Order: sequence, then C-alpha cells, then structure tokens
Amino acid sequence: MKWFVLALFVVTAAVVHYRGRVRHPFLRQALDHSTFTAPINCFMYAFSRVPNQPYIPLEHFPQLQPLMDRWEDIRAEAVQLFGDGHIKPSSRYDDAGFNSFFKRGWGRFYLKWYGADHPSARELCPVTTALLADIPGVKAAMFAALPPGSRLPRHRDPYAGSLRFHMGLITPNSADCYISVDGQEYYWRDGQAVVFDETFIHYAENRTGQNRIILFADIERPMKYGWTQAVNRALGKVLLRAAASPNQEGDRTGGINRIFGSVYAVRRFGKAVKRRSKPAYYAMKWTAVLGVLALIFL
Repeated sequence: MKWFVLALFVVTAAVVHYRGRVRHPFLRQALDHSTFTAPINCFMYAFSRVPNQPYIPLEHFPQLQPLMDRWEDIRAEAVQLFGDGHIKPSSRYDDAGFNSFFKRGWGRFYLKWYGADHPSARELCPVTTALLADIPGVKAAMFAALPPGSRLPRHRDPYAGSLRFHMGLITPNSADCYISVDGQEYYWRDGQAVVFDETFIHYAENRTGQNRIILFADIERPMKYGWTQAVNRALGKVLLRAAASPNQEGDRTGGINRIFGSVYAVRRFGKAVKRRSKPAYYAMKWTAVLGVLALIFL
C-alpha cells in the first residue's frame, strides 16, 4: 500500500509540474507545497466543470455579477479602509498563507474566509460583506494592496478546489501593473474583473508610482458531479478554514496560524544558515526531507 501511495504522489506531482507552459526548476518543485497536495489537485482538475486553463471566462460565473454591478460602492469602502490604515501587512506571524508577501509591502484586509468569523469586516465594510454573503460560491475574500515598486514572486497556490477572482478598485489602469499567469499577462483596471486558476505559476508586479487595490476572492471551483462538488466543499472547509487570519482583535485565528509563529522560527533559522552557507542549507534541507521519507516508506 505504501508503494501505491508513493507512486500516486510521484505521478500526480509530475502532472502538476508539467501542467502549463511555465514551470519551477525541478528541485524547487520537488519541495513545493503543490507537490504534496498534488493528489487532491489532480482530482479537482479531472472533475472540473470549467476549462483547465490559466484564465477562465467570466461567463462561467454569473453569480459574481452583483459584485461587478456594485464595484463603486465596494471601492468606497476600500478607500475608507485604506485611508484609515486597515489594508496592511500583518504585524505578527499569524498569516501563513501570505506571510512571504508582507516583506514586499503587500497588504490585505479579510472580508470572508471559509466560514471563519471576521466581526471587523462586518463592522467596517457592511456593503461588501453583505454582497459577499449572498454569493455562496465565494469562499474567501479580501481587499489586497500592491504598493508602487512591489513584485510578488513566482508561485503556485496549494489548493485547486478554488479559482481566483480579481476586481480592480483603485488601480494605475496601466500595463505596468499586472499579473502573469502561466506566462500570460493581465493588467488591472478600475471596475473590471478576471478569474484565473491560481495553481498555475503566477506572479504580480507594480512598476508604476501608484498603489493598486483590488477585491480578491476565492471562488469554489465548479465540479462535474454532485459528489465531486461535495468532496471539494468538505476539503476546502477542513483544510482552509484552519488558515484563517485576523484583521484585528476579536477575529478568528485558525489552527494553522495559531502555531505558525513557532513553526516559522525553524524557517528563520534555515534562512540564517542559507545566508552563511547555501551548501550547508541545502544539505540540511534534503537530509530532513529524506529522513521523513525514510520514516514513512522504510
């Protein structure tokens, strides 16, 4: 049985690696989180009711139209939030999913997260949270800011059970402020929206002198059959609810983020070793990985 499990991981990881035109270097992909979630993600790709391609036409998501119809009202709340300093990086190690973005100036304010409670969002953004609550397929949402000169690194998101929705609110309206998904660029414009598959390799860059703020949401991937939709919904609830991160005191913090600070201390130690000696860092990293695999399969 263990060899079947190992073969399943190897085959599905290869599917993830060779999916699309843009790929990570092999050794990076071997240790990327998308390798460890590959069996789940290949299930999502196999039973997806929408095309498996980097960008998905908006007509597949008519339920999102109310957000686009009210974009100016949503923008007004984002403007107020940003002016009051609420769209910002976390000041603590309590956001594992986006921690690596914070050092680049990226900021966020959560509006919804897989059923986790954010009283701050209901208080400060009543219009936007009410609109989101009326669309069950929206599993998570936030306002996200990408400041002038920022560039987010190439990455895959770990879970293919969702698709990513971006709607421009306050943007430079310029091709110099863009996202690239599997090598295809899209630039944000005020009031315009796009849906893409965030498990393709993507990155974002703002080469302008203006800030960019968008409505950023996870949309449940439509699946071909009722039972596959139920599996997707259950996995999302179990896996991603645990990654809830607070905006401020009184908001829920998921289990992953309650322990993230302690876990990240190991990561900071690894970074310190890497700064002193890359060979030592990679030797330590691969020794740990191979040791875990030996414990599991030998």
